[in-house]
Amino acid sequence: MDRNAEDLGTHFLPAPVSGGFSMDGYWVWCGSVLRGEDGNYHMFASRWKKSLPFHPGWAVASEIVRAVSPTPEGPYRFAEVVLTARGAGWWDGRSVHNPVIQKCGDTCILFYMGSTHPFPDPPEDGSLNHDSYEWLCARAHKRIGIATAKSVFGPWTRPDVPSFEVRPGHFDDFLVSNPAPCVNEDGSCLLIYKTRTWKKPPYTGCTGNGMCSGMKLGAAWAGHWAGPYRRLTDQPLFADDGILEDPFLWKTDTGYAMIAKDWNGHYTGDVGSAVYAKSPDGIRWEVASRPAFSREILWSDGQTRRMGNLDRPFLLFDERGNATHLFAATNDGSEAGFKTMTRSWNLCIPLR
Repeated sequence: MDRNAEDLGTHFLPAPVSGGFSMDGYWVWCGSVLRGEDGNYHMFASRWKKSLPFHPGWAVASEIVRAVSPTPEGPYRFAEVVLTARGAGWWDGRSVHNPVIQKCGDTCILFYMGSTHPFPDPPEDGSLNHDSYEWLCARAHKRIGIATAKSVFGPWTRPDVPSFEVRPGHFDDFLVSNPAPCVNEDGSCLLIYKTRTWKKPPYTGCTGNGMCSGMKLGAAWAGHWAGPYRRLTDQPLFADDGILEDPFLWKTDTGYAMIAKDWNGHYTGDVGSAVYAKSPDGIRWEVASRPAFSREILWSDGQTRRMGNLDRPFLLFDERGNATHLFAATNDGSEAGFKTMTRSWNLCIPLR
């Protein structure tokens, strides 16, 4: 699988137009799938009201839901809210996002990002923006948590404190989010995470409020997935001009592999396409010189469309370790990013 993933797009079958998961009245993002004890496929996803802007609405009002399908392709039907707001006093009390579902033994493990802010519910009049106090506060409070259950149906035990925190005085001292865990058979876990460094003015290349900083990835390790986690390096991964976001991580015969979003097109020349990278230890990574796949998707109606985004990739593996389906968050925008989109959903692409 790790060799084939370097050219993952060549294994794509047409994406079912009616597949994946979407919900009327909601933005939908971050799809992660596990086959349940009932034999069905359960997608854990993020959603928030479309009365809020897509960005930064997710940061202040997202919740995590479960949807179900008898087949990996879907369509997935909403089943329940798994995690939602529980009050500003909690570390994850106002928004939960970035779900990644894993299983180790008889335990379902849900990694996610949580955040909070002390303000009232965000206005639904379109005024929420990057200068809003809700966004500025929520962004600074992004942390990673791990919820657990003995079944995909719950009940879920939610942590009272973050499972993974920022590290003052280091490159990851501002926020941690976008967890990409690889839980090994022995219960140990390699965790790749997104982070930013707090920077005070003056600064260059940014506008706004002084919280601008470069997006980075870090790596951490725990002997047991519940933690505690120790950082593997004092420097960010991929410390060059490239920015990788939304990694998906898995174990290989020679170490680890990932697919990730080429956020600024540094590696592929195509903003928002995906790259493949491999590592012997989770620290030293070699990035392939060509895209693993692009935003050009062939659909089951015979049409090829360039999607606005293909974020939060997730590979579904069968019991033999073969990747069978790729899930990704997408939208109908005419350009990379979120400015022209009117709808978002989680698509499913079967693999040859």
